Amino acid sequence: MISDWFSRTRLPWRKDVFVHTQTKLAFQYSIVIMIFLSLFITIVYFLVHFAIFFEQERQLYTITEQQAQIIKESLPDENLDQQDLDDLSTIRESGRQFFYYYIKPDGKLLFGDAWNRRLQPELLKLVQDWTPGIREVRYETMTIPTPPSNKRGTNASPNKVKVKNKEADREINLMITGQRIYHGNELAGTLYTGREISYTYELIKRLLTILIVLGILFLGVAVLLSYFMSKRAMIPIRQSFQRQKEFVADASHELRTPLSILNSSLDVFEMEDGEHLSDFSKTVLVNMKDEVKRMAKMVSDLLTLARSETDRPALTVERFDLVPTIEQLVSSTGPLAQSKNISLHHHMPSILIVYGDHERIKQLLYILVDNAIKYTPPGGEVHLTVSVEAREKQTMILIKVRDTGVGIAPEDAERIFDRFYRVEKNRSRKMGGTGLGLAIAKWIVEIHQGSIHVSSVPGQGSTFTVALPISTSKSAAI
Repeated sequence: MISDWFSRTRLPWRKDVFVHTQTKLAFQYSIVIMIFLSLFITIVYFLVHFAIFFEQERQLYTITEQQAQIIKESLPDENLDQQDLDDLSTIRESGRQFFYYYIKPDGKLLFGDAWNRRLQPELLKLVQDWTPGIREVRYETMTIPTPPSNKRGTNASPNKVKVKNKEADREINLMITGQRIYHGNELAGTLYTGREISYTYELIKRLLTILIVLGILFLGVAVLLSYFMSKRAMIPIRQSFQRQKEFVADASHELRTPLSILNSSLDVFEMEDGEHLSDFSKTVLVNMKDEVKRMAKMVSDLLTLARSETDRPALTVERFDLVPTIEQLVSSTGPLAQSKNISLHHHMPSILIVYGDHERIKQLLYILVDNAIKYTPPGGEVHLTVSVEAREKQTMILIKVRDTGVGIAPEDAERIFDRFYRVEKNRSRKMGGTGLGLAIAKWIVEIHQGSIHVSSVPGQGSTFTVALPISTSKSAAI
């Protein structure tokens, strides 16, 4: 029942590196496109903003100069007839001018006109005490109160109840400029003019909204295109990787048989002619057997990794006592530790009933202990500690393998579980390492939905810690 559950469940360890890479590529493409879209929207917005307001300012300058010319022609007495005033008003209306006022240096308003003459006090406050520079423009905001709505005519009954005007006051935006007018070298007065640009502001806001909406739509299309483009880009890589997997699996499988035959032949040759061989021949024979065993182990590791690429790893989940397995492991690795004068210690409970794949967990323990012995110098120590710890609603088995070896540098610790990665390749080859052991250990931990990490201090040793969520009771496991 437990084995069926393992096979049906989509295990979290199964991370498709191609899907991850495809998603990462699509995300990166989308970020780049989003940056370019944002820059495009920003540039377009500011270009349109600049062009529109530049044209508004140019038109305001033009009509201001036309009105200033009429006033200059009336100097020095500044006596404008009705025709001149009508011309000024005509220019104001044709140029969509909101107001114009001509003010003497002493602050006295000589003449002027506005779109709404009731706003004259508020408009004069905007230009009061302002000495405009050459082609200087100011932008101001002004609130126009909404007049109360009264009935037409004078015969309205006084007993009628006045209805409160619910319309909100209107806020307008003004573009204001001024031009000082001289008679000779003496300042005769200042002409202030203004244009309402509320519609222009509203147009700019709507333009920005439209650009943002279009940008979001184009970004969505770009994300989809990025996803499909990255998916197509990964097709040849997937096919190449699949061919590589098949080659490794087939080659490993085909190599097992000749290696087994070669190993058996060497055993037979040693038994039959061992006494007649010279010391040199015996040494060559022993070296050949060691190399055959190393190649056989490497082929077995390659097959294990090839099987790890399947969507459903073959797991045989059963209930077993882990203590005899650890004792057998210590017994089998003890001679190797003794040959290097390394003290091998193990600490564990007297009974440790667990559920999991017996052979895989045994392989995991062997890889960690064998690795620790290999990279611990003579006279060092290796400690294997197995304990049970309750975490939240799961029972965890903690496996710690600590050694007093050469240690691992921080930059190497991040890649120590990668396939074929070796910290020092020359030293790893001398010790028979292939760079596959820790990768297989990580795979075994992940298919049991556990975790593995290493902590190390260079020159002082390393500690590999494995946490496996394997229940110690049948009810919890099922």
